[in-house]
Amino acid sequence: MKLKSILVSAMALGFATGAMAQALPDMEGRTIVVVTENAYPPLQFVEPSTGEAIGWEYDAMAEIAQRLNLTVEYQNTSWDAMIPAVADDQYDMGMTGITIREDRAEQVDFSDTYMRSEMVMLVAGTEDRFSDAAGFAADPELLMAAQPGTTPFYVGVYDVLDGDEANPRIKLFETFGATVQALKAGDVDLVLTDGTAGNGYVDASDGALKIVGEALGSENFGFIFPRGSDLVEPINAAIASMRADGTLDALNTKWFLEYKMGG
Repeated sequence: MKLKSILVSAMALGFATGAMAQALPDMEGRTIVVVTENAYPPLQFVEPSTGEAIGWEYDAMAEIAQRLNLTVEYQNTSWDAMIPAVADDQYDMGMTGITIREDRAEQVDFSDTYMRSEMVMLVAGTEDRFSDAAGFAADPELLMAAQPGTTPFYVGVYDVLDGDEANPRIKLFETFGATVQALKAGDVDLVLTDGTAGNGYVDASDGALKIVGEALGSENFGFIFPRGSDLVEPINAAIASMRADGTLDALNTKWFLEYKMGG
């Protein structure tokens, strides 16, 4: 798999020193509750063969917890409920490939960027009616699936279609996984997603899905916290240390080059 969609520049920033490692704060075993959706492979998802929740973000969070001496408990919620719930202090932190956006930053605090990815067009493996955004937009019979309030939804509305958020060509679904299932079933013709999830689904589809056209832009991912959270600074310090010592690159290699998702 190409790393075009993964623009994390860990190696460019060099290696961590012992002083950097010692500079990380000790959170003294504090327990934090992290909420996720488990519907965004390979960042976080449930492994079908084991029922275990795994992924890039789980590995990253385990490393962060170890470096900061945190104890992590996980809970699940839907995407549309996540940001309001974190903003309301129901959870200490949220992770599910959340794009850093100014409107969301009015509700929650973001960590520093831990990953940068490009938006891609996910279609059926047999799709031959269009090969780019203009071709999709030109055919009024073609439908797109999206989760309301997500970056793919807004890119679909404003960068692919006509800027009408009520456009009937966009079919709304509660989870990202449901949008992909609708695509596989032929109920819709396009799903927009970042390259991380898109390439993960393509790899797992045995030819049933593919990516077409040019990337439609890029997005930065961050963890979210209630406004004013005292976790932001230590989490950022841990991310910086993981970037500097190559840990983020190692996670990218594991989840985007080596790991093959089943079925």
